[in-house]
Amino acid sequence: MHDFPKITLYSIKAEAVKRFHPWIFSGAIKNAPSDLKDGEIVEVYTEGGDFLATGHYSRTNIAVKIFSFRKIKDLSKFFLEKLQQAYSLRQNLSLVNSETTNCYRLIATEGDGMPGLIIDWYNGTAVLQASSIGMYQQQDLIVECLQEIYGDKLQAVYDKSASVLPKSLIQTENKYLLGTRGDGEVLEYGHRFFVDWEEGQKTGLFLDQKDNRQRLAKYVSGKRVLNTFCYSGGFSVYAAKAGAELIHSVDSSAKAIEWAKHNVALNNPQDVPHETFVGDVFDFFKESASYDAIVLDPPAFAKTQSARHSAVMAYKSLNKQAFAKVRPGGVVFTFSCSQVVGVEQFHGAVTAAAIESKRQVRVLEYLTQAGDHPTSIFHPEGRYLKGLVLSVD
Repeated sequence: MHDFPKITLYSIKAEAVKRFHPWIFSGAIKNAPSDLKDGEIVEVYTEGGDFLATGHYSRTNIAVKIFSFRKIKDLSKFFLEKLQQAYSLRQNLSLVNSETTNCYRLIATEGDGMPGLIIDWYNGTAVLQASSIGMYQQQDLIVECLQEIYGDKLQAVYDKSASVLPKSLIQTENKYLLGTRGDGEVLEYGHRFFVDWEEGQKTGLFLDQKDNRQRLAKYVSGKRVLNTFCYSGGFSVYAAKAGAELIHSVDSSAKAIEWAKHNVALNNPQDVPHETFVGDVFDFFKESASYDAIVLDPPAFAKTQSARHSAVMAYKSLNKQAFAKVRPGGVVFTFSCSQVVGVEQFHGAVTAAAIESKRQVRVLEYLTQAGDHPTSIFHPEGRYLKGLVLSVD
């Protein structure tokens, strides 16, 4: 049994933990050792001395991120069980050993009971991204667990935590913890993608959109498609394979556009015309033609509560521009991945855009992240991706 430092909560603040919410804010702590270090594992107790949870300590607003509501006897065994549970879930989702998909999220932070940790699987390479020092400090143990679970199928482990760890607390660099870089090609529902986890955004591919990319395919055969904020061309790839009439992909990053060109070329048996544009999406809309299907998948417009209002206004403006460019009877796939912008706020922004556009707009589907990005029912904040499929008359 490990002897971890103990933290005591004010009685009124313990209720959220009893309801299995995985965050403890600094104001909830009544007593804590003065010498606690960032990333240290702590046990959390009520004022009456009852055990509540185990988690990683941090000198931030979220002071403890809970990864167990039980006492931990053996940390190595605990981590292995957590990763095995996550692996079993992906087996249940038919993602493990699939003939058509060999990339998926293995660990999705709070959704898998591992706050501060993401692990994405790319056809033999595990890309690890730790946003908390506590999880970062368990890298060696995590690699051991991955080797135990995947065996010879695990060819490399790449740590990409440098950009998400708090730089004021720790300085690090991205590196391979095991093996070296492979060819980077993966399959997603039979679609080929080149993934650059070293240079690309996040871990390389936005795996949370896989099911929504597949949904787009059923709407775009013979249609003119615009994919904005296209990154490496995910939605464009599915549109090409589904037999769109033409595809336009827009992104502000020249490197992303090169990836998009490459990925569409890998998946374009019908030689669908694919034209790419490097530039600002808002500017592009001012000069663009009209389309039968438009995808709006911007990066997070707000990462803090203070930026939420300006983000809502940006979503409204973006959707209004799309409504002006979609043909009658066309569809708009519109998304928000801003965690601080809730479902109702996002829907409100889209509704306001529809009112101002004076178009008749109907909701065909409500979208969210794929199943390998699960949300704990006790942590609704984990449902960050909101999406709508809209029919515009």
